[in-house]
Order: sequence, then C-alpha cells, then structure tokens
Amino acid sequence: MAGSGPLGVPTARWKRHIVRQLRQRDRAQKALFLELVPAYNRLLEKAELLAWISEKLQPEPNDVTPTTLQGPWEEDSGPDSDEIPSPTTLRVKWQEEEEGLRRVCGEMAYQVVEKSAALGALESTLEERQSRLAALEAHVAELQEARARHARQVDAQRELNAAQRAAYEALRAHARLQEAALRRLEEEARDLLERLVQRKARAAAERNLRLERLEKAKQAQVSLELKKAAKRTVSISESPHSVSQGIREEAETLAPTAEPLSLKSEAGDKWKRPFRSASATSLTLSRCVDVVKELLDFKKRRGHSVGGAPEQRYQSIPVCVAARPPTQVQDVLDAHLSEVNAVCFGPSSSLLATGGADRLIQLWNVVGGRLEANQTLEGAGGSITSVDFDPSVRGLSLSDMVCLLCGLPNPLSMIWEALRQPLPQLSGLRDVASVQVQVKGLRLPLPSFQGSQVLAATYNQAAQIWKVGEVQSKETLSGHTDKVTAAKFKLTRHQAVTGSRDRTVKEWDLGRAYCSRTINVLSYCNDVVCGDHVIISGHYDQKIRFWDSRVPCCTQVIPVQGRVTSLNLSYDQLHLLSCSRDDTLKVIDLRVSNIRQVFRADGFRCGSDWTKAVFSPDRSYALAGSWDGALYIWDVDTGKLEGSLRGPHCTAINAVAWCASGSHVVSVDQARKVVLWR
Repeated sequence: MAGSGPLGVPTARWKRHIVRQLRQRDRAQKALFLELVPAYNRLLEKAELLAWISEKLQPEPNDVTPTTLQGPWEEDSGPDSDEIPSPTTLRVKWQEEEEGLRRVCGEMAYQVVEKSAALGALESTLEERQSRLAALEAHVAELQEARARHARQVDAQRELNAAQRAAYEALRAHARLQEAALRRLEEEARDLLERLVQRKARAAAERNLRLERLEKAKQAQVSLELKKAAKRTVSISESPHSVSQGIREEAETLAPTAEPLSLKSEAGDKWKRPFRSASATSLTLSRCVDVVKELLDFKKRRGHSVGGAPEQRYQSIPVCVAARPPTQVQDVLDAHLSEVNAVCFGPSSSLLATGGADRLIQLWNVVGGRLEANQTLEGAGGSITSVDFDPSVRGLSLSDMVCLLCGLPNPLSMIWEALRQPLPQLSGLRDVASVQVQVKGLRLPLPSFQGSQVLAATYNQAAQIWKVGEVQSKETLSGHTDKVTAAKFKLTRHQAVTGSRDRTVKEWDLGRAYCSRTINVLSYCNDVVCGDHVIISGHYDQKIRFWDSRVPCCTQVIPVQGRVTSLNLSYDQLHLLSCSRDDTLKVIDLRVSNIRQVFRADGFRCGSDWTKAVFSPDRSYALAGSWDGALYIWDVDTGKLEGSLRGPHCTAINAVAWCASGSHVVSVDQARKVVLWR
C-alpha cells in the first residue's frame, strides 16, 4: 500500500476507480455516436461529391462554344454522344439530389442536437450518480471501520464475560462450601442450644427446689415469730408514739428474716430487742401500709438501707398519679443535622432518645430542666422514623402497686419477698444499682437491672437495636421490602413488632433475631402498638386493624376518616389514641371497640404522614403538634381543647413525647429543633 487518501482509501484503489470511470464514460459516449458517425461520414462524402459536380457543371462566362458543355465523359462515350443528357436535365437532377441531401443533413443535424441533449442529461445523471457512489463508498468505509471497532469490542466483552463466568463459578463453588459450613454450624448451634436449654432447665429446677426449701424455712420462721408475738399483749391506752415505736421494732425483727442470703452486710446480724407493739394479726390495712412505709424507710446504720445497699445508689422512678399540661419552654436545642422524626422518653423519665433523617439517634439526659447530651448511636442505614425503649417500670401503674400492697395475706414478710424477687416489667434500667418506686410518698426499693435497649425503624428496609452505652448497632432486623415506618417492643423485651410500607407487619424473636411471624395487612402501615396479645396497626387506607398473636387473621377493623399517622396506647391498655390526616384525634375505647371521642381545633393540621400524638401518662390529656409549630392539648374526660402552646417551633411538629412522671413534654420538628416543655 503506497499511502492513504483523505478518506483513508489506499492510493491504488482511487486510481483504479478513476480509470474504471473513464472507460465507462468512453463506452457510454461511443455507444451514443456509433449510429451517428457512419451517417455523418456518408453525408460528408456526398457533400464532397456534390461540390465537385457543382464545380464541373458551372459554365465558363466567356465560353459559349459547345466544347464547354462537354464533360470528361465525352471522350469515353465515343459514338454514343447522342445519348448524353442535357445540362438542364442534369442540373435539375442534381438540384433534387442536393435538396434531398440537405433534408438528410437537417435531419441528421436535428438528431445530432437531440443526441447532444440526451448526452448532456446522461452526463449530469452520471456525475450525480458518481457523487452518490463516492459518498456511499465513503459511508461504507466508515461502516467498515465501525464494524471492525465493534468486532474488537465484542471480542473484549467476550473475554470479560468468560472471566466473569469463571469468577461466578468460583463464587458459586465457594458459596456451596459456605452453605455447607453454615448448615454444619447451624446444626451445631441447635445442638448447643438444646443442651443449653436442658442445662438451664435442670439448673432452674434445682434453683426452684432450693428456693422452695428456703421459702418453707422462712415461712416456718415467720410463723414461729408471729406465734410468739401473738402471745404478747399490749395495753390499749398505749400512746401512738409507743405504738409506732412498737411497729418499728417489729419491722426490725422481721426484716432480717426476709433478707436474701447472698447479701452480706452489717444489717445481717440478728436484732434482739423486746417486742412492744400490738399483735401482727390485729393489723388493719392502713396499719400494714404504715408498717411497710416505716420498714422501707428505716436505716439501721448511717449510709445503709434495709437491703444493705448504699442509699446514694437508689434512683427514684416516679409513677404518675396526676399529669399537668405543659405551660412553658425550658430548653431548645438544634439536635440533628436535618429534620427530627421521632422522640421517646426512657423508663426513668430522665433519659430521652431522638431520631432524625441524618441517620443518628441522640440520647439526652433531662437534668434540672435542661437537655444534656448523653450519647450518639450510629450505624443506621437510613432515616430514623421511630424509636422505642425496651419495656421497664413504665408498665407498673398505681393500681399494680395497690394490688401488690393489699393483695397479700402477710404484708410484712410477703411484700418484702415479692419486692426482693426480680420483676420482668422492671428490666431495662441503665447503671442503677437499686430502684425506688414513689407513690404518694411511699418509697418501695426494687431490684435493679443493667442495660437498656433502643429499637429504631429506618428507611433502609430494616429495624435496628442498640444497647445504651454502645455506639454501634447490636442487631439488625431485616426482611421487609420497603421502608420500615414503625418498630415497637412488646411487653417483653425479647419480642418486637415492625410495620412497613410493604404492606406487612412482622413479629420478631429478639433472642434468636429472626422473624417469627409475618402478617399481610393489605395497606401501607404507618404505625403499630402492642398489647398483651394484640397488635394494632394504623394504615394508609384510613383503617385501624387489630391482630391477635394467637390467631392468624384480622380480628377487627375500625374505619377512620383520613390516613392514620400514629397510634398511642394508654398505660392501662384500655384506650387507643389515633391521629389521622383529616386533622383529628380519636380516642377508641378498646373495651367496646368503638370511637369514644373525636378531638378537633381551629388551626390544628397534621404536618406529615408520620405526625405523632400521645396520651399523658394518666390518660387525662391528649397532645399533638400542628403544621404551624403549635402544641394542642385536649382534655380526654371533657373532650374540650385545654389550650395551645406556641414557642420556638416555626415548622411542622413531627412527634411529641410525655415522660412517665408527667412532668415534662418534648416536641421535635422539621427544622432540627428539640424543645423541652414543663
């Protein structure tokens, strides 16, 4: 190849192309003139002959002799000169031939003109076709180059596909090995779990047997003490001070008998004081309560309580008797990097959790009317839509305490023994060695439980669990196919319920971190709450559905006007508060499964599909935030608007929370603000 032209075609190719075009042009033009050239040659020959004859026939001007009329043929004619035609005849004859030749010449000239015009048209057509042919050849060359380039790309892609196929086969082989190993590990884990359960069962049986024996021994000792006390008499005219002193001494006598064997302190010594009070069998109910109060407030030595633990380690967890609506702002913080979607108080009313669209959960301590940063929980895969603390003393109501105090046949010994045993509803407190429940001045020391958990629903199709004190997520509950909008603990900290926009509600066994049940709820689920055996879900299709954990189908449906944005269950689990996009709050009496009250207010509007409304701890009030940043409070008993509060919020309030003691309210909005009210 000598070189390439402008279009990348080799030089030899365009030369051959030019030669081929010239030959084709010669053939085309020659074909047009093949008929015209012979006729034109004949015409020229005849014209020359006529010109020569005309010259011969022209007479000389001065020659009038007969010899001038003789032509060259006269010499050859000889004796036949009489047959020679006359010049006039010849002239006429030649004129006729000349006229015929002229007509032929005219026709030939006309044909020449027509052929020339046709030739010009053919030449223009030829040039146009040649230009089109050149363009097509250039396009063909480009297409060939593109084809070659694509062929190279296809080859490269085939090589890449072959490499990826080999890698995929290797991954499949590795996955099969991993699955086999996982099955082996699962079998080993099941075996270990069965052995652990059996061992725990044996240990529990042995422990129960020991405790039963200890209980029988204690009951026998208490019976003996009561028999001894019944034999002693006291004068009726004894002063109240002496009676109180006698009860105090009786508590001093009975408390060490109920003290746990594991506690080793100075309070373990037996007290030997004379019994001077009335008989224990004659105590009334009010006197029993006073005895318990005196017993639990008594301190044998400075710095020690009845249980032997230092007094500074007690933490008072108040139970709300009568909540008061908030009236003023105590603290305002920009808590998150973007809008705050969820808020929840901890079991002690001094711990607060907030979750936002920045994928963080912030823990706060409520100290002296201020919010102090405690910890930041990280690792969420999406925006936080709901937060919840694990169950604790939030479920211990005033009625439970009264039943606990009044429902026992022997208050002094049985109350202390009941309080000494771990209560399942009191799990989840953090860094508290001992707990007191305060009801109208009565302080009951309760055992402590270490470690509280936070459950959060996220937009990454999962719910996550954190342990307070640990930064990273402890467990991830994955299985939904759309955003998880709600996540709540059940009454036991080992179970949870999540609701999602994939139209399902899932129950989770947190001990094994797997989904124990999936409920198809037919519509987007915006919020869920849990009772003893019931799960209540609020939906986008303007319905509230009830699901029994023991029954596979829906047990009841309550329609409401507007999409349900939130649900809140009262502490006694008898009333349900729903908030919906028709800008109303509804109180549903679960005993009759009917809407009891509907709350409305001028200016109140839900700001989003996840606006949260809550009951006060004593169910006296209902609280919700509006789109304009105002808090609206309704009286549940009268159904009237108690009042509205306007403060630092300038955008829609997403969620509110009322602490278990009833003293504080927290609201969060779309402008990153967290506001503490009192």
